[in-house]
Amino acid sequence: MTRQPATITEIDAIYYRWLAAAGSAQATAQAEQQILDELTRLASEPIAGAALVPRIPAIIPQLMRTLQNENMSAAELSRQLAQDVPLVAEVYREANRPRYHSRYNASPSINNMEGAIMLLGQNGMRMLLARVAFRPIVSMQSGGLTIRTAPLIWRQSEKCALAANLVAPAMQANAFDAYLAGLMANVGLVVAFRLIDQMHAPDAFPQSDAFIAQVFAQARNLSVRIAELWEFPESVTRAIGQAGADDHADPQAQALALGDRLSKLRMLVDTGRFPADDPFVMTGLSKAELQVFDKLADDEDDEDDEDDE
Repeated sequence: MTRQPATITEIDAIYYRWLAAAGSAQATAQAEQQILDELTRLASEPIAGAALVPRIPAIIPQLMRTLQNENMSAAELSRQLAQDVPLVAEVYREANRPRYHSRYNASPSINNMEGAIMLLGQNGMRMLLARVAFRPIVSMQSGGLTIRTAPLIWRQSEKCALAANLVAPAMQANAFDAYLAGLMANVGLVVAFRLIDQMHAPDAFPQSDAFIAQVFAQARNLSVRIAELWEFPESVTRAIGQAGADDHADPQAQALALGDRLSKLRMLVDTGRFPADDPFVMTGLSKAELQVFDKLADDEDDEDDEDDE
């Protein structure tokens, strides 16, 4: 019998259980409902939900406005960056990655900010700043579950953002907005896992299929509300909200939904949950989507990042 493509609900269930390293013990329906009720409350009171994640650095919106200008000045951007020393270090680090030097035949070492900005280019700087801005959101550590899931959620967020960025042009969607949506879409999931961490009983884990489906739905709602609170572009918040509604989603949301699917499958493959050629992973992916899927594979630079952190 011909296999049908996996639904996002099926992918989410496997991804959730792998992400949480859930055992076989099942929490009661009442315990699961308490967690869902708290997620619902936070979605209706986004200030409370946003309090569980740090806001992006104040300098980032200013830098983003500069980067939106097609005639941006490297000198002006360099002046703004100088206000944030860790950000300066991140730009130098990115500009000195081997992949940039091999791609552009650049100098072995970039040691001035304007040179780094010119090498990375406008789009490279946009994506770098977005990654740096969001990184603290999933670096917060509290209980054991949060400590385990935070770096994994961040890695999937990066892959989702990159995948959405790559597929957006073919869908007539804005590539950078798709990238931002990919990074922002998981903020609610970070909050959800912090709640689960705080509220679940040590000997029983919430993992019923119905609970998992509701967690992802409520987490997406919370991401939308927090994004609105942080004054993200409407196209970004709308994409996050519509990403789960395939029949009515606009191109931006379709790009995000596909990025989410590809990135979760990539995570499950890269961590050994499935072989890369498993029908669960491959069925239904077009040639172009498979090319994006391949580009999401962990590379040497990613491994270096983990070693440095």
